[in-house]
Amino acid sequence: MELTSWLGHAVKRHQRWADDFGPRPSHPALAVEPDRFAAAFDELGERLGDSYPFFHPRYAGQMLKPPHPAAVAGYLAAMLVNPNNHALDGGPATSALEVEVVEQLAAMFGLETHLGHLTSSGTIGNLEALFVARESHPGKGVAFSAESHYTHARMCHLLGVPAYPVPVDDRGRMEPGALEELLRTGAVGTVVATAGTTGLGAVDPVHSIVALARAHGVRVHVDAAYGGFFTLLAADPEPDGGQQPLVEPDPWRAIADCDSVVIDPHKHGLQPYGCGAVLFRDPAVERFYRHDSPYTYFTSARPHLGEISLECSRSGASAAALWLTLRLFPLTPDGLGQVLAAGRRAALRWAELISASPELVLYQRPELDIVSYFPRTDPLTRDRVGEAAERVLRAGMSTDSDDPVYLSTSRVTDAAFTARHPEIGGTGAAGPDPGAMSDAGSVTVLRSVLMKPESEPYLDRLHERVTALAREAARRPRTPTTDHPDAGSGAGPDRKG
Repeated sequence: MELTSWLGHAVKRHQRWADDFGPRPSHPALAVEPDRFAAAFDELGERLGDSYPFFHPRYAGQMLKPPHPAAVAGYLAAMLVNPNNHALDGGPATSALEVEVVEQLAAMFGLETHLGHLTSSGTIGNLEALFVARESHPGKGVAFSAESHYTHARMCHLLGVPAYPVPVDDRGRMEPGALEELLRTGAVGTVVATAGTTGLGAVDPVHSIVALARAHGVRVHVDAAYGGFFTLLAADPEPDGGQQPLVEPDPWRAIADCDSVVIDPHKHGLQPYGCGAVLFRDPAVERFYRHDSPYTYFTSARPHLGEISLECSRSGASAAALWLTLRLFPLTPDGLGQVLAAGRRAALRWAELISASPELVLYQRPELDIVSYFPRTDPLTRDRVGEAAERVLRAGMSTDSDDPVYLSTSRVTDAAFTARHPEIGGTGAAGPDPGAMSDAGSVTVLRSVLMKPESEPYLDRLHERVTALAREAARRPRTPTTDHPDAGSGAGPDRKG
């Protein structure tokens, strides 16, 4: 196996480096008997056996997959040194690697100038971006899509700034007209545009948002934690290729004109958790991070990464893993872009199969690699749909199944569901039920993330299995429960790290 070989190479390389410093004493306090280790490690293996098979394309639930073996080997190689990228004396080698990978990320987004660093997650990256937003426009609030990740409302609360959710259209994207109306009030200093919501994979119209924000003197931050690497698919196709980009190019190209952007390499960047990144277009925001630390930052006059970060200790192994991965899968359409293209093609093809299926209904057309859908029930009503979706989730991952499939669910409001499927009523016979269409209500739909490229060749089998589960769920009599338990591989949007 390549992973076994690469890990062995990493350990041997580390040992040769360590031997250069001469013999070193051991200490009995750190000694572990082989039998004790074997017993404890066997117990750990048993415990880890309770995990879901994130590596297999039969797992089509949340945005989870293993890191690439190259990332594992790179992480291990640096983890054995255990550098801390807070200061150059804690991680001189891996700090340099971090600077290089951040430069590559900035170039991917088209940022001609930048200031940035890796973070432990997209959540922390968004916290830093909103912190800079608060310092840049004191007293002003932050606007974000009503479908954006919950981290923005939480971070606004943490930072003590007003939060303004903006309505979305019938595809889950921020509505520019509603944003413009809000901006006219003068209450907003920063708009957060989401490039890939964690629920549906919706992409806000970043290009329209930038134009509106600039007209009102407002900053724009892009939360591309999930979708950021899809920028690689927005490149112009070859002039004679006759192909269109796999994603709508305008929102991705507009990121270059924004003030900051967050991306999570531990999603589509093939990295282990946690590896996020935040980048600012204006290097002058460094002034907001200035602080004094009398026992660090003394080995070099060059800026230390801890001087432009709210986090202190950060693993240098994350930088090494990402650096090695990008050497093998560069940030180009023909490099890492091919990994994303496979999932995008799989999502588009599955949407076509679902649209033609008598057992399944497409909730909305996917913009990235997240597919949302639900069983076709008889009668076709919102309450029956939600019950059937939860049956599919549980039946697919049942321990009694010899052919399990792991999906996830998401709860959407009655209003959102009706905007997409006005022909489906709430209860009783098929047809609209105005009395049941309340914003307070919700409908459970199925949601699958096809972020593993292996999902593309496995898609026919996945569709066949989900179709059979939906057929069986639609046959079962209605159950009296109205609960929407968060069980199985997860209900509702996951994120950020």
